[in-house]
Amino acid sequence: MSEYVGRVYRPPSEAHSYILQATIGCSWNHCVYCDMYRDKPVFQVRPLPDTLADIDLTAATHGDHIDKVFVADGDALVMPMEVWEPILIRLRDRLPRLRQVSAYAMATNIIEKTPGELARLRELGLKLLYIGPESGDDEVLKRIAKGSTHADHVSAANSARAAGIALSAIFLLGAGGTERSEAHARGSAELASAMDPEYLAALTLTVVPGTPLATLEAAGRFTLPDVDGLLRELRTFVDLARPANALFRTNHASNYLPLGGRLPEDRDRIVAAIDLALTGNIPLRPEAARGL
Repeated sequence: MSEYVGRVYRPPSEAHSYILQATIGCSWNHCVYCDMYRDKPVFQVRPLPDTLADIDLTAATHGDHIDKVFVADGDALVMPMEVWEPILIRLRDRLPRLRQVSAYAMATNIIEKTPGELARLRELGLKLLYIGPESGDDEVLKRIAKGSTHADHVSAANSARAAGIALSAIFLLGAGGTERSEAHARGSAELASAMDPEYLAALTLTVVPGTPLATLEAAGRFTLPDVDGLLRELRTFVDLARPANALFRTNHASNYLPLGGRLPEDRDRIVAAIDLALTGNIPLRPEAARGL
């Protein structure tokens, strides 16, 4: 591929990964807050020969330096096994230093794969899935048109864990608006505990012009919490979440307060830092420095 189709997104931790665009867009693409794939309204799985040719080209020029691959776009796990298997085999065969393949996924993508299919993907090198419940509160999930419930995300996490695939779960501060801020924070902590991911992240909602959420905001039907309200959501989430041993980060550019540590090991330290931010004793990321 001489160039990517449209805008391409990846998690912060994939900054040094080879981004392989095996799909174009998002198979769901209904979330009211998201404009990431609205420039690609028709979801496509790229023709397999094209994707394999991209791998061959990249391997010929940079193969000795690539150890991580992120398969884009929005929820690449939706690809059928007859596409996934040749991609993973070609990556393994062409990239001698490869140690991890990862992708975005929705709960439905994971649930729709059989235990045997998930185990096969893990065997071929798919080691990490990024899944964004955004909220653990079912009413918020309905309002943001996530397409999956609290229970769906727990089921998906259990399926991934049984196959040996690690999860990075992403929650979205502010997704419940001011109306459901507390329910959103508490429900998200409950879901993070039940999913028990290896990695856990909090991002901060931005109301993007042109999205359905922007229309709701303009009509007075959604109000984003102020900065203190967002920090209080973060505090509740960290204080109540009970994963067994998750690496926690708020290092995404959308966040006002970059934090990191392990939960539960570093819970008290992280909560104390949030309290200092709430009292103005820790500086926040300037608005101009925030981004998507």
